[in-house]
Amino acid sequence: MLATIINSAAIVLGSLIGILFKQRINTRITRSLVTALALAVAVLGIMGAIQTKDSLGMVICIAIGTLLGELLDLDGKLEALAQLLRRLVAPGKAASGSFTQGFISATLTFCIGSMAIMGSMQAGISGDMSILLSKSVIDCITAVSFATALGIGVAFSALPILVYQGTITLLASVIAPFLSSAVILEVSAVGSIMMIGIAINLLELRKIPVANMLPAMFLPVLYQPLSQWIARLI
Repeated sequence: MLATIINSAAIVLGSLIGILFKQRINTRITRSLVTALALAVAVLGIMGAIQTKDSLGMVICIAIGTLLGELLDLDGKLEALAQLLRRLVAPGKAASGSFTQGFISATLTFCIGSMAIMGSMQAGISGDMSILLSKSVIDCITAVSFATALGIGVAFSALPILVYQGTITLLASVIAPFLSSAVILEVSAVGSIMMIGIAINLLELRKIPVANMLPAMFLPVLYQPLSQWIARLI
């Protein structure tokens, strides 16, 4: 759990540094930073998605996971949480779009990926914090960029990270048998598709409810063993 706390603290630290930079740059440069971030996130998403060894499984997981997310309206709930946090930070002021965008984009970016899962698992099972400490450094640098472009909402993404990674750490010994290397690869690939969606949102090409895709990240845990079992029968 200590590694997750460090990771969350690193996000807050990076965000505060980014906010200090934000106060010293004009709007034009901020927009350019958002565009640059979006392109970087898109490239990372494409690189991660093409690593899949089961493209059909990735499509099925994305489709079913998005359907579940739409039924649960996860994007709406995450946006409502962002608005609540915004009102707590600055009561009496109108909700800020950049706060919501920063909170949601940063939360999804920091949650998606194999480092969050494998690092939390490793910390929970063996107490080895090396992966999460490495992730903390990466997240801190990323938070600087996000906060410079999108503001204080990025700092509050540390709260969902604390809950998400902390839960995996605490349940590590229980879920470890279900997370083979093949499953982790496909979880990462599905998450990479979501990163492309985040990039599209940052570029304001259209509004994609990326949070509604979150259930898809967990479906490879069920899909991969099932598909292997069916393949053996055939």
